Amino acid sequence: MDVDERLEAVQEQRDLQGVYRYYELAKRAEWQIKDLPWGEIPPVPEYRGSPQKLARRQDLWRSVVTQQLQADELAVEMATQLFAIAPDHEAKLYYTTMVQDESRHTEAWLKLIHEAGGMAERDPYLDQLARQVLDADTLEEKVFLMQVFYERLIIPRFRMIARSARGTVLEDLCNRLAIDDGIHHGAGMAYERVLLEGAGTKVKTSLVVAANRLLPIFAQHALWRPKAREFIGALMRETDIRMLRDDLENGIRLARSLGIDPSGIELPYQLN
Repeated sequence: MDVDERLEAVQEQRDLQGVYRYYELAKRAEWQIKDLPWGEIPPVPEYRGSPQKLARRQDLWRSVVTQQLQADELAVEMATQLFAIAPDHEAKLYYTTMVQDESRHTEAWLKLIHEAGGMAERDPYLDQLARQVLDADTLEEKVFLMQVFYERLIIPRFRMIARSARGTVLEDLCNRLAIDDGIHHGAGMAYERVLLEGAGTKVKTSLVVAANRLLPIFAQHALWRPKAREFIGALMRETDIRMLRDDLENGIRLARSLGIDPSGIELPYQLN
């Protein structure tokens, strides 16, 4: 039996019904750009006050939207890579929906940033996070870093933005993205379980090593603020650190549920 035949035999033994169910769920949850309330409500929160205050507020929300646009631009590339390299039919079907989701998210952010006044400062740590996933050595690492950790960690941020942007297109979009990324995370958990079935200690140890590369950069991303939001960052630093700690501790619990020994995962220095 040659290498291709052995790979096919292993794939036939996998139970991928859990992954396929997320494909079906993603198809049911699919929405279109036209479904957002464009022109019916403000794109981002509106305020009253002096021209200087209004300009500062506009810069603040432009920076929020820019950061999310950047994240989803990178997510398109990461999802496309997962689609290209996943060997399983059900996983490939699922990743078609993920590529479409991330592309649609990017389209929505592009439209929203135009209505909010244009691009702002980019987050340097998001580019580094994307490289961690794109340059990972194995499919197990890529799924673990992007879907098990990153997709799960970003969901509370969408909910926080939505709470701060009531009655806007931004709120509506963030609520939709929280649902989409919840599906991406669930599918990643289901697929990672399949990929790790029968995996040896070496594979699982490599995931701990990968997490230790990712988490310090994610912490810098979570705590970074562009100039337009530096004053808010200073006021919210304790809250941000508490949220970050809660998110990472939840991520460690998820790793344990996958049969990974999380004792080697190191919390970022910002939490020590």
